[in-house]
Amino acid sequence: MDILAIYGLIGGLVSTAVMTLTEIPSWRKWHLFGVFEWYENQIITRKLFSISYAEEIIHIKGILFFHFLNGILVGIAFPFIITSLFSSFINDIISLLLLGMLYGFTVWIVTLIPIHKPITGLSPWNHPLGKWPVVASLEGHLVYGFILGFTIFTFLNTS
Repeated sequence: MDILAIYGLIGGLVSTAVMTLTEIPSWRKWHLFGVFEWYENQIITRKLFSISYAEEIIHIKGILFFHFLNGILVGIAFPFIITSLFSSFINDIISLLLLGMLYGFTVWIVTLIPIHKPITGLSPWNHPLGKWPVVASLEGHLVYGFILGFTIFTFLNTS
């Protein structure tokens, strides 16, 4: 396996773990319904395993499996993008943190707009819980990107 893929895998794992921690307050406040990524993963898990919607069970294993799978896969792409398109920035921590946050924002836009409403039936822009779940989702993705940028900077500049 290519070393950049390993860096991205580890970076995606760490970033997703930190992002998940930032989503716990949203889950406590709004429950599963207010944490977009978790709610999407709950519905995907139910569909994949033919679980009745009448069952009000939160499938935490499925939610976290898909959350970490997505975070790791997106993380793997990041160091390849950075070294291919932004190689002059790989030695600058501020640049990589900002590029990481831009990447997190991009992932948020790319996954939120085409995915959330078709999966959940809820518009993130006109959510029954108001604007705060979408703000919390953005915050989580910015944290993800920040940590990913930091992790990849660390790997690229210590190897």
